[in-house]
Amino acid sequence: MMWSNNGPSRFPNPTLLVGLAGVGVGIVTGLLAGINPLLLVLALGAGMVAVLVYCFASFDQIVLGLLILRSSLDIFSKQQLPALFAIGLDAVTLLYVTVMLLTGQRVKTDKFWWLFAGWVGLQGLWVILLALGGLGLDSSYVSVSIREWVRLFSWLMVYLLIMQLKHRIAPEKIIHMLFLALVLPLTLALIQMIIPSVLPSILSPMRDHSATISEGASRIRGTMGHPNTFVTFILLFIGLTYWKLSHSKQRLLWLLLLGLLAFFFVSTKSLFGLMMLGTFVLVLIAPRLSLVNLIGGLLFFALVIGLFASSEFGQERLGSIANTPLLNPDIEIWRAILLSKVDNNSFNWRLDQWTYLLTQWQHFPILGYGLGLSHHISTNGLLPHNDYVRILVEGGLVGLGTFLAFFFAQFLRLVQLLRYAPPGSGQRDLCFILLATLMAIPVGMITENIWSHTNFFFYWYTLLAIAGWNWQRCPPSDSTVVTSTVKPTRF
Repeated sequence: MMWSNNGPSRFPNPTLLVGLAGVGVGIVTGLLAGINPLLLVLALGAGMVAVLVYCFASFDQIVLGLLILRSSLDIFSKQQLPALFAIGLDAVTLLYVTVMLLTGQRVKTDKFWWLFAGWVGLQGLWVILLALGGLGLDSSYVSVSIREWVRLFSWLMVYLLIMQLKHRIAPEKIIHMLFLALVLPLTLALIQMIIPSVLPSILSPMRDHSATISEGASRIRGTMGHPNTFVTFILLFIGLTYWKLSHSKQRLLWLLLLGLLAFFFVSTKSLFGLMMLGTFVLVLIAPRLSLVNLIGGLLFFALVIGLFASSEFGQERLGSIANTPLLNPDIEIWRAILLSKVDNNSFNWRLDQWTYLLTQWQHFPILGYGLGLSHHISTNGLLPHNDYVRILVEGGLVGLGTFLAFFFAQFLRLVQLLRYAPPGSGQRDLCFILLATLMAIPVGMITENIWSHTNFFFYWYTLLAIAGWNWQRCPPSDSTVVTSTVKPTRF
């Protein structure tokens, strides 16, 4: 019996209700199966219809729930939960769109979605060519390519799903709800920092490559599969937090969150993350370059660098750059490749990886080896840690051309939205923050597998879809977002 301040509650324990409901369902299922299996099939069919009716009745809440849930799934990669989530999301989206079309209702899209759909469809040609034996590897790898194509297709479905919320939920409210996706990743990251010897043992049964105790003590990853995946996720939310800071009355709260995210950002100890952050800040302050903005941007970046170099591991990471051809012209590439066998320098190791893969690419330069198959070409079974090399190996010159064209299309899309968004509006500032993030992505792709960061692109295409809405025609937000009369804060 539950108790309230006024004595015993009349309502039974919810756990007891769930248990009784489970027993009831089990009894009914057993009786139906014993009487006639056909009755059980009909009952299951009726249950599925009831679930579908509930899904359509609570569509907005279900979509927001899916957005929040996605950031917490990568720790279950070994159980294939992220892949099942993507397939389930694709199925829900296609089912919803089908019902909308059959009932004569309008499915909301925009011009960029159709371009996105055309690009994803074009990537399917590599799957077909692989099945027909027209690429560098044989058809036994088709299942791997199909998995990669489904991953890209799920991003398209995320964009389409978010578009269906247009004119139903205020864009500011959706972005506000996205911050709930930070709760579990940041909580686990904090636990990893406090008790690093415990968390790896907890997560090791859940994901494919669990962290060792020593690595867990030096680099955090939250719910992501790798610290590098976590850092791009945090960078995206640093941009969103800055946007909220610029357009919210509760600025102290968002300023504290920005500082917390910066702390977790440097705790990943990702060098490419520093390059991405530097690019992000530079693009953000460039249009309104002034002494105040320049000093603010430099102080923020210097703070991040200082936190990064405050640990022994961070100092080692920064010092390792001096032993690469990047900063030491006396070290030739061939010597750096040889040194990578013994010095464990991550940049020199990348040079070795890229050199080998580019040599293999030359055997199939036009169409490559197949979608998602670059790690099958490498000698160590790892991705290239350079997305340009990866796309070149997997799709050849044609694939790289379509890849770069698609990113350029996203750049043009954001520039177009910036031109038409009202000056000083939340929509305009969001588009500019997304543009700064987009400019940082190619920089990170030089030394990291950004294209494999599914979490990042899940939320990226969510925001890109929202940025394209007509915010003036959307329902008013009940969040703390201030109108355009508030002057945005700048670095």
